[in-house]
Amino acid sequence: MKYRGVIFDLDGVLCSTDEYHYLAWKEIGEAIGIDFTRADNHRLRGVSRMESLEILLEKSEQDFSQEKKELLAERKNRIYRKYLERMSEKDLVPGALELFSELKKRNLKIAVGSSSKNAGFILEKLGIRDAFDAVVDGNDIEHSKPHPEVFLNAAEALGLEPGSILVLEDAEAGIEAARAGGFVPVGIGPAAGSAVFRIDKLSDLLGIIK
Repeated sequence: MKYRGVIFDLDGVLCSTDEYHYLAWKEIGEAIGIDFTRADNHRLRGVSRMESLEILLEKSEQDFSQEKKELLAERKNRIYRKYLERMSEKDLVPGALELFSELKKRNLKIAVGSSSKNAGFILEKLGIRDAFDAVVDGNDIEHSKPHPEVFLNAAEALGLEPGSILVLEDAEAGIEAARAGGFVPVGIGPAAGSAVFRIDKLSDLLGIIK
């Protein structure tokens, strides 16, 4: 099949902010008496901020009002954004710029599809915001992954049918979202068990696009 576009997840695919998420959530956990571990953090990959908070609060016996939850989520984001300020072009995954260039040469459209509301900020820090034909993030959707909304919106922005688009993901929630939307999921890394294709590094994607 001839593919016409590629949608990239952001965190874990084009860069890694896992450690920043972990440190921010750990600080929130400590503030409310929860021991937040790296294993807990792994469960949050590809999940929205509020849903991540709900997972965190599973470890608490306290009752939190919706207002309190929103305040905790906002506080986590402020902490996380401080860490993001450290990011620069050196945090871009090796081979990304070369891959973007090659995809353009092959007349494929490219987009970012991320549940993060900080995606635009991160792309600016990485210096690649203008590399994409479309960017859809958590500010543009009502349902986070594994719902396919973020990818469906990106496909619409690209003017392409889902079946003609490869979705590059590192999280199971994202792979499920791609499948649910009728896309072709490409998994990168160990969490990519149910993907149609699996790759070890970005440049391997070119082997799928004949």
